[in-house]
Amino acid sequence: QVALVEAGGGLVQAGGSLRLSCAASGRTFSRYAMGWFRQAPGKERESVAAISWSGVIPSYADSVKGRFTISRDNAKNTAYLQMNSLKPEDTAVYYCAADIAGRWPPAFGSWGQGTQVTVSS
Repeated sequence: QVALVEAGGGLVQAGGSLRLSCAASGRTFSRYAMGWFRQAPGKERESVAAISWSGVIPSYADSVKGRFTISRDNAKNTAYLQMNSLKPEDTAVYYCAADIAGRWPPAFGSWGQGTQVTVSS
């Protein structure tokens, strides 16, 4: 388990963009699988995106394909979620997650505290 800290959430209008960041502790970040989840009021937590340690095989939920991009900068121990063309239904608390064993598919065991994303119409 490692410490994960999300940042970049906020209030935006529909059609706008945000970039979330997730800073991770640990000297072996380059081998972590990373992911983003979200949880909206009254709904279960859902997977949004994930990226392998190599960055070659990102995956996305159908609801965000073509709008969101997950990436990582291993030199900065940071993962990102670029969110474009935001919709009100994207409103949720977004959580960063890590599988420090680098499994694919990941089995996430480390979680950030969450950052609120609110999209107004």
